[in-house]
Amino acid sequence: MEGYNAKAFFLFTILLFATYLGCQSTQISYDGRALKIDGQRRIIISGSIHYPRSTTEMWPSLIRQAKEGGLNTIETYVFWNVHEPLRRQYDFSGNLDLVRFIKTIQDEGLYAILRIGPYVCAEWNFGGFPAWLHNMQNVTFRTTSPAFLDEMKTFTTLIVEMMKNANLFASQGGPIILAQIENEYGDVAWNFGSVARPYIQWCAQLAESLNIGVPWIMCQQPDAPDPMINTCNGFYCDQFKPKNDNIPKIWTENWTGWFKDWGDATPHRTAEDVAFAVARFYQLNGTVMNYYMYHGGTNFGRTSGGPYIITSYDYDAPLNEYGLLNQPKWGHLRQLHLLLYSLEKILTYGDHKYQEHGTYMLSSSVYTYGPERVCFFGNANSNDAMTLTFEGIQYTIPPWSVSIYRDCRTLAYNTAQVSAQTNVLDAVEDIAGLKWHWTVEPIENLAQKVYGRHHPKGLTLATELLDQKTVTNDTSDYLWYMTTVDVNKKDPVWGGDLTLYVHTTGHVIHAFVNGIHIGSQAAQNGHFEFDFSSPVSLKHGMNSISLLSATVGLQNYGAFFDNIKNGILGPVKLVAPNHEEKDLSQNTWAYKVGMGGIDQKQLYLNLPHQSWHSSQKSLPINRMFVWYKTTFGTPSGLDPVVLNLQDLGKGTAWVNGHNIGRYWPSNFAAGQQGCQTCDYRGQYQPSQQCRRGCGNSTQQLYHVPRSFLRDEGNNDLVLFEEFGGDPRNVKFQTIKLVKICANAEEGNILDLSCQGRVMTRIDFASFGNPNGVCGAFTKGNCEASDSLSVVQDACIGKSRCSIDLTAKGPFRCIAGCESSKEPRRLAVEISCA
Repeated sequence: MEGYNAKAFFLFTILLFATYLGCQSTQISYDGRALKIDGQRRIIISGSIHYPRSTTEMWPSLIRQAKEGGLNTIETYVFWNVHEPLRRQYDFSGNLDLVRFIKTIQDEGLYAILRIGPYVCAEWNFGGFPAWLHNMQNVTFRTTSPAFLDEMKTFTTLIVEMMKNANLFASQGGPIILAQIENEYGDVAWNFGSVARPYIQWCAQLAESLNIGVPWIMCQQPDAPDPMINTCNGFYCDQFKPKNDNIPKIWTENWTGWFKDWGDATPHRTAEDVAFAVARFYQLNGTVMNYYMYHGGTNFGRTSGGPYIITSYDYDAPLNEYGLLNQPKWGHLRQLHLLLYSLEKILTYGDHKYQEHGTYMLSSSVYTYGPERVCFFGNANSNDAMTLTFEGIQYTIPPWSVSIYRDCRTLAYNTAQVSAQTNVLDAVEDIAGLKWHWTVEPIENLAQKVYGRHHPKGLTLATELLDQKTVTNDTSDYLWYMTTVDVNKKDPVWGGDLTLYVHTTGHVIHAFVNGIHIGSQAAQNGHFEFDFSSPVSLKHGMNSISLLSATVGLQNYGAFFDNIKNGILGPVKLVAPNHEEKDLSQNTWAYKVGMGGIDQKQLYLNLPHQSWHSSQKSLPINRMFVWYKTTFGTPSGLDPVVLNLQDLGKGTAWVNGHNIGRYWPSNFAAGQQGCQTCDYRGQYQPSQQCRRGCGNSTQQLYHVPRSFLRDEGNNDLVLFEEFGGDPRNVKFQTIKLVKICANAEEGNILDLSCQGRVMTRIDFASFGNPNGVCGAFTKGNCEASDSLSVVQDACIGKSRCSIDLTAKGPFRCIAGCESSKEPRRLAVEISCA
């Protein structure tokens, strides 16, 4: 296997950038083999980075590391609901500055793919649609509904004009080489019946009318109208075939991992499996591929959808949530990218011959271009290595892998042989022992507001139970449903032994009767429609019932997902022991949006200074609806900062006014399914294999970007605790690279890096046939006696080092390996400080 040629890659990127800057405009075209840039077929390796899921300060580093990882393109969705939260009121500030994001991509000399949608899915709240659009009259999403088409056209045109005004399309000399209209409509089109085809044709006509000068794509749309290019999304797209032979094979979403729900373990997709999928795609004539995600980032504020998707959107991507390298995935894929670029001409212009050898599991692809050849040998058997005889020579292909041979003789890369290092990260305590101020959300007063003849301002009245997103316009997770019940002794449900029964499609419910909390309940196991019941005693005369419904993100996927109602939709009733019922669903209900501590118009904290208490002795512990605030210094250094919210229940956190997202550390991942072992072999299924963190808190650490912090310190942290918890163990930590490991086969140049830190100690080193994994390596029966000294001499005191594992390498005195047919390996474990 060939080592990485840093100089060649540097020259490649400089040439790419120089070519980019030297053109006033770039012609983007295509044929059946590839996308063509200025008439030349190109291999495109792209990665998704969503600008709202990071910060403007993070963008340059993320894009630079993506480039260093071998990408030549960055892809992003455009998120309608954050740009137009209220109709015709737009926001492109801060990390919503789409033009700045695209220009940052351009500054690094990379191309861009702009997926306008404007439906995005993306595990994003309401799939990217604004709630006000749903609340308009006579609107049906993703159909030929005139009102919907008008709003979609207005927003899509707005985005296109913004890009044009900034000269960001390739036809203007900008980086955008592809644009997308709609998104994954083909997956649900059959549900829309006869309007589906006219709608998708309208989308294509709209796109073409905008005259952007680059091709348009539609993913998961096999019947995409001409000249739209249809593309594939999925874990594996090697078998995907475009709608005709005149368009290239494009993979818009190669899922590098998976998202995570509250109450779920952490999904993990191995580097070997992702590399296998990529190599198979390029083996079978693919030429444009985009990783979804390359950096997942964070669902700040209320942007996570699902519902029930957590605040972290790490996605097990090559760059983790904090923007650090996720090794070995980043490095293993990087090696594959550089190899593919070196084969660009032969893969896009060469003759291609594909053959299956006895079974579909064993295959070969031979690309020939003039005197040059390259062979891809694929083994889709998930259990066993297989032997392929090619031109009289036998090649052994490991299970579930692809081997790429230069000149069909020299092994350049195998997807299952990982030589990239593994990074071990740890959250290191930085700031603890915080001193808290606190105040209580005035539940009792709120419940009393429904008494009397006159209702105070801020309440909406209706004689029915309303859809929560209709009332809130999606400005808050919280909606109070309040009513009164006048009980007399002749009432059939008069008495003490009553049950309050509530049917809800909200995700959490808290119930109060006469200002007293009688119970709470959250959705379980993905069932977001449930029944709540609790014993209740009513007094003679007027009683108040206050029900707080909380959502945890809105639905983002499925046909007519916008019509899924949220909140307390009933029935709501009182049930007596004799089964007599009093249905309250048609009562007069008063609605109040949000918590009193948040100004819903400004979406900012609205708590008067004088309401805060400072006594640590009376600090409320495990009490619902408490606000906590404290001040803290800025952690030293440049390492990513996280907020550790162990011992808290559920709520929202703000740092210096920035909403860092919903927290719910008391929600634990159940069971051990898929967590026992991890095997890269076989088709990946997120719910069944390679999961991590079973039995642990779903999310305990919450990203606080350094740009949210003040250089001079004196930062503010405010928590709204909904369920009740103990804030005394809350602390700030920094994410540090504490250890690196590698287990690389001979024939490589092993590059190791502590990424700015120094290698201080070699915890393990053995060149031969070591066993185990990072953190648990053991020596085998074959080893070079100078293994430790070689690694020490090469690496101690350095931030980066390289070790030659070829025949010319430094290892000597190798004993016990003579009878082994397996390649020798170097296993190392190094501490970084």
